[in-house]
Amino acid sequence: MTVLRSLIFTLWLYLSMVIFAVGLSPALLMPHRAAMGVIKLWARFVLFGLRWIAGVRVEFRGLEHRPTGAALIAAKHQGMLDVVAPFAILDDPCFVLKKELMPLPFFGWFAWKTKMIAVDRSAHSKALKDMVRQTRARLADDRQILIFPEGTRTTPGEPADYKPGVAAIYRDVNAPCWPIATNSGAHWPAHGFKRYPGVVVFEFLPPIPAGLKRAEFMAELESRIETASTALLTPKT
Repeated sequence: MTVLRSLIFTLWLYLSMVIFAVGLSPALLMPHRAAMGVIKLWARFVLFGLRWIAGVRVEFRGLEHRPTGAALIAAKHQGMLDVVAPFAILDDPCFVLKKELMPLPFFGWFAWKTKMIAVDRSAHSKALKDMVRQTRARLADDRQILIFPEGTRTTPGEPADYKPGVAAIYRDVNAPCWPIATNSGAHWPAHGFKRYPGVVVFEFLPPIPAGLKRAEFMAELESRIETASTALLTPKT
């Protein structure tokens, strides 16, 4: 049953991309709000199918800590759902993503239109400076910058490897950082097509105050995200 439901959901997912990206592509010629509206509507469409087809319900916790307006958010990254779900709950999210994704048909077009922060990781220090520059510009537009500190998807329970990019942004903007924990990889793994029924939780954690030293900030960020994400993987008794 899990295999069949996963297959049907996969069809739903790809069909939704065609419907929204192609059918609503005129939004690319409209103001930012229209294009972002298409993405947010698509995200809710995906979450609806995920629940009623694959049996995976998405729950947002810690909403009292959810930022509004300009904010830096650092989130655990375990799979594609981590990119979809924030559009359903944040006002105007802006992801830090790989530059290689920008030329992709439809996905890249909407990412370009909504001014996502594209980073050329092969450029090293230049990429870091460019990321910080773009982040300042998006924060000036009152957007929520969402970065995955590990830089790539990790399997639940796998040792974390946090990259310095988030610390560079944190230091430059001199503002709090909101961590997000999740267990998404347990139900929508990074690899394969199977979706495992259950509850995916995205938990907003209390913000880390501005002004910490780099090492102190990175240690606090990793500790909060990893501790909370591990707790979400532990069944309640």
